Amino acid sequence: MSADNGRTGGWTRLVTARPRLSLLVALVFTALAVFAGSGVADRMGSGGFEAPDAESTAATEALDRRFPASGPNLLLLVDASGTSVDDPAVAAEGRKLAERLSGEKSVTGVTSYWATRSPGLRAEDGRQALITARIEGDENTVNRTLERIAPGLRGEHGPVEVSIGGRAALQNELQTTVQEDLLRAELIALPVTLVLLIIVFGSAVAALLPLLIGVVAILGTNAVLRGLTELTDVSVFAQNLTTALGLGLAIDYALFIVRRYREELAGGAGPRPAMGTTLRTAGRTVLFSALTVAVSLAAMLVFPQYFLRSFAYAGIAVVLLAALAALSVLPAALVLLGHRVNALDLRRLLRRGRPAAPDTGAGWARTGRLVMRRAPFFAIGTTAVLLLLGAPFAGATFGTVDDRQLHATAESRVVQDHLRDGFPGTPGGAVEVLAEGGPSARELDEYSARISRLPDVLRVDGPTGQYADGERVREPGPAEAARTAGSAAQISVLPRGEAVDTASQELVREVRAENGKAPFDASVTGTAAVLVDTKDAIADRLPWALAIIVLTTLLLVFLLTGSVLIPVQAVVLNALSLTAMFGALVWVFQEGHLSGLLNFTATGDMETTLPVLMFCVAFGLSMDYGVFLLSRIKEEHDRSGDHRGAVVFGLSRTGGLITAAALILAVVMIAIGASRVTNTKMLGFGIALAVLMDAMVVRTLLVPAVMALTGKATWWAPGPLRRLHARFGLSEGESAAAAGEVAGDGGGEAVPDARGTARRAPAGAGPSRTP
Repeated sequence: MSADNGRTGGWTRLVTARPRLSLLVALVFTALAVFAGSGVADRMGSGGFEAPDAESTAATEALDRRFPASGPNLLLLVDASGTSVDDPAVAAEGRKLAERLSGEKSVTGVTSYWATRSPGLRAEDGRQALITARIEGDENTVNRTLERIAPGLRGEHGPVEVSIGGRAALQNELQTTVQEDLLRAELIALPVTLVLLIIVFGSAVAALLPLLIGVVAILGTNAVLRGLTELTDVSVFAQNLTTALGLGLAIDYALFIVRRYREELAGGAGPRPAMGTTLRTAGRTVLFSALTVAVSLAAMLVFPQYFLRSFAYAGIAVVLLAALAALSVLPAALVLLGHRVNALDLRRLLRRGRPAAPDTGAGWARTGRLVMRRAPFFAIGTTAVLLLLGAPFAGATFGTVDDRQLHATAESRVVQDHLRDGFPGTPGGAVEVLAEGGPSARELDEYSARISRLPDVLRVDGPTGQYADGERVREPGPAEAARTAGSAAQISVLPRGEAVDTASQELVREVRAENGKAPFDASVTGTAAVLVDTKDAIADRLPWALAIIVLTTLLLVFLLTGSVLIPVQAVVLNALSLTAMFGALVWVFQEGHLSGLLNFTATGDMETTLPVLMFCVAFGLSMDYGVFLLSRIKEEHDRSGDHRGAVVFGLSRTGGLITAAALILAVVMIAIGASRVTNTKMLGFGIALAVLMDAMVVRTLLVPAVMALTGKATWWAPGPLRRLHARFGLSEGESAAAAGEVAGDGGGEAVPDARGTARRAPAGAGPSRTP
C-alpha cells in the first residue's frame, strides 16, 4: 500500500475529524427514524397490481359506485354443519346474519341466498350458502372495517359455522401474513448473518459493523415509506425488499470498506490515512455501486402499478441510505476503533493460538489464470449452461394474484377453495360490461344477443334477459332488473373456460371490439380484463424501463472505466446471469416442481408484474458485484498496464469478498423466501439464486474468460470519449488519486506506457490508455 502523503479528502475530513459527533448524529437520525417509521405497515396496501389508468380499472370503480351489490368484496360462507341450508333454523340464522351485516357502518349491497334464492349462492350439495356484501372505502379503510366487524361474524352462530372470505379478507390476510413472515425472516436472518460475518471477518467487532449499517438503512427507509404513504399508495410487499437490500447492500458496502481499511492498516498506515485511502478507492466503488443499483430500481417508476412503484420507492431509499451510512457512519466508527477493528478474533479458538494466515487470494488468482488460459472453453460452456437453465422461461405464462398466494389453511383461501370446488360457475370469472349513456332495453337486448354468439361465451347475464348460445331462455326477473341503475346497466359475460386462461383473455378483446359497434358507451372489466390491461401496460412501459437501465448503466460503467467495451460486456453478462433465475420461476413456481418441498400451490402461471420486479432488483445486484470486480481490475490496470495480470489481480482481491457478500445476501433472501405467500417466496428464492449464480459463475468464470478473449481492446475508447472520460470520469485507482493530490508539489503518478512498463507521468496527468 502506498502512503497517503498526509492528505485526506474533504469528505474524509468531514466524517472522521470528529467521529464521536458523526456517530451521535447517526444515533439521533436512527431514533427519529424509529419514531417516524412506526406503524408504517398498517398504512400500506396489499394490492396495486392493476394499471390505474386502464379501462378495466375505471369500469370497476364505476360498477362499484353504481352497482355495489354486483361487486362484493366480502363473503360469508355459511356452513349448515351437515344439514341443508334450506332447513328453517339454518335459513333463520342466515337471514339474521345478513340483517346484522346490513346494519354495519360502511357495508352496502348485502345479498344472501335466503333473500334471492340465487343458485349461484348455494353449494351444489346444499350444505353451504353465501352472504355477499361490499365494504366501502380505500384499502386501509376496508381493512379497518373488516377487522372491526370480523370477530362478531366469524365462528359458530347457532346451527351454522361462518367463515370470512372475499377480496377484502384476502387483502387483509395477505397484509397480516407478510408482516408476520417478515418479522420471522428478520429473526432468522440477523443471527445467521452475524455468524457468517464473524466467519468472514474473524473479528466480532468488525462483524457487527455491517449490521449497524443495515439497521440504519432499514429504519431510515421505513421512515421514508411512512412519509410516502401520506402522498401515495405503497405496497406492504415493499418491506421485504427494504429488509433484504438494507441488510444485503449494507453488508456488501461494509465488507468492501472494512476489507480495504484493514489492508491499509496492515500496510502500516494510521487510522485516518488508512480511511482516506479507503474512501478514495473502496468508497468510490461503493458510490458507483449504489448509483447503478438505484438506477435499476428507479426504472420501475415508469410503470403505473403502485406495486412496482413501491419497490422503486423502497429500493432507492434503502440503497442510498445504505451507501450514505457506509460512507459516513462506518468511517467514523472505524477511525474510532483503529486497530481494535480486529479485536475479538473468534477464529483463533479454532487456530489454537496460531497466528492467522494472511488472505492473499491465491486460490482466486489460480482460478483466474486457469480460466484465462482456457477462455474459449469457459466462455462458451458457461454461456451454454446459463442459456439452458433459462430455457423454461420461453414457456412462461402470466396471470393475476389470487387466494392461492396464501397457505392452504388461510381462512380466505379455504373459503375460495369451497367456492371453486362446491359452487356452480367460475368465481370471479365473468367478463363484466358497463353500459352507460342511457342505453334502451332494445339496444341492450341486441347487444347481449351479439355477445352471446361469440365462440368463447358460455352465457350472458344481462339486464334484459339471460341468453345461452344466442337464444333467450327466460324473461328477466328481479335479479336482472336490479342490474340497471339510472342511465347505466351491467352485463355479465361468462366464459366457457377458466377465469384468466387464454380464451378468456381473447374474449375480452372480442367484447371490446363489439363495444365499438354499440350505440352506447361500454367498458369492460373483470379478472381477465384486468390481466389483459396489466399485460398491455407492462408491455407498453417495459422498453422505457429497459432503456433507462441499459443506457444509464453504460454511462456509469464508462465513467468508471473509460472503456467502450467494458460497459457493453457488463450489461450483456449481467443479463445473462439472470437466466437461471427466470428459468427457475417457470420450472418451479409455474409448473410446480418442488411445490411440496417449498410448500406452495402452483397455479400454472406467474403474477405478471413479478418478473419485471425481479429483473430490476437482480440486475442491480449483479451490477453491484460487477462494479466491485471492475474497480479493482481498473485500479491494477492503471497501475501496471498488464491486462491479464489486472484481471487476475482483481479476481484475487474481490473473489472471496463477492462470494461472501453473495452468500450472506442469499441467506437473507432465503429467509424472506420462507414466507407463506407465494409471491414473496418467488422473490426470495429467485433473487437468492440470481446472486449466487452471478457471484460464483459469472464473476468467477464468464467475466475473466470474456476479458481474456477481448484482450487489450477491452480498454479501447475513441479519442473524443477518452477526452470526455478524462474530464468527467471518476478515477478509481489509489495512485491516480494520489497523483492529483501531490500535483502541486511537482510530483507525478507512476503509470504504464503502451508496453506495460511503469513510467512517471507529468504532474496532474490521468492514467494512460492502452489501445
